[in-house]
Amino acid sequence: MIRRSTPTKEAVLNVLAGSRKAMSQEAIMKKVEIDIDRATIYRVLNRFCEDGVLHRIVAEDGKQYFAVCIKCDEKKMADHHFHFRCTKCETIECLPNEVQFTLEKGYLVESVNCILTGICKDCA
Repeated sequence: MIRRSTPTKEAVLNVLAGSRKAMSQEAIMKKVEIDIDRATIYRVLNRFCEDGVLHRIVAEDGKQYFAVCIKCDEKKMADHHFHFRCTKCETIECLPNEVQFTLEKGYLVESVNCILTGICKDCA
């Protein structure tokens, strides 16, 4: 299904596309330049996730972050990749390493959520 573009969708996507790190709904709301209510932002973010424009990262505390799938070193980011959450500046960024795992026969992985937590290189 092709969804129509709206000023709200464009504003949210522009904020996320301009950031190299994943952002929470609250952070997006602070940076977006038009007046959007919280429920509308969540609806837009959920639709972008459904359409494969963004991916959702759920931190260990349950807080949700959203990121545009980016390219690193001219290679497409692996679908199953790690994220790093900085406990100092509270940002989450996508890391280019693909998650490697082995499962018993019969399992089918649909999504992976791997978060490493510590101090990022900017805060160290």
